[in-house]
Amino acid sequence: MLRTIFWFIYFGGYMLLLLPKLWKVKMLEKQGKLHEVQDISQRAAKTWARRLIAITGTSVQVEGLENIPPGPVVFVSNHQGNFDIPLFLGYIDKPKAFIAKIELLKMPLVSSWMKNIRCIFIDRQDPRQSLRAINSGVDLLKDGHSLVIFPEGTRSRGPEMGEFKKGSLKLATKAGVPIVPVTINGTYRMMEANKGRIKPAQVKMIISSPIDTTSLTKEDENYLSDQVFAVIQRQLCK
Repeated sequence: MLRTIFWFIYFGGYMLLLLPKLWKVKMLEKQGKLHEVQDISQRAAKTWARRLIAITGTSVQVEGLENIPPGPVVFVSNHQGNFDIPLFLGYIDKPKAFIAKIELLKMPLVSSWMKNIRCIFIDRQDPRQSLRAINSGVDLLKDGHSLVIFPEGTRSRGPEMGEFKKGSLKLATKAGVPIVPVTINGTYRMMEANKGRIKPAQVKMIISSPIDTTSLTKEDENYLSDQVFAVIQRQLCK
């Protein structure tokens, strides 16, 4: 229980400590220094994320970093728990944003940093907004920025995987960028398996070989979601 209390105190306290940096980023943005905005925001996010995981006492093992190609990619991952996002931020160096549910905009400070790293917010209840969000994601990828998506749409809160949402990989095929399947195993044990209490866990992140999307036939696209699902699940079952 003490670990959980300390973690939440640190979470909020660190957000407050980042306020001067947030103001600096806003000033740089107004000056059009977008490269500096990204550099500061990505480094701040990485430091924040790694510390959040370290406080839990969790050990993290990452395999397959060499499978990440240069240039923009779409990381497609299973989604076990809340710590999946800090895991990506802290342990994969490539600048990246997330496709996130629109409700996260209600989180003060956190939402500001999410905007700074160029996250795309999607309202699944609003088809028109969802389409605009997807198009924004395609533009972001074409601009050279990578994206992370969790096609299950919600946390599984356990070792099993849920079905991928229909059309969840269109971002990659429309932008013509590689898909990098990522398997996460163990993050649910950090919080979700403990009724919200934070506990140490053994977490593994496996990055599989990229899947090229530039030469896919229409039939290939129809089976792409199943293909990526199978790659992630195969690593999960090892």
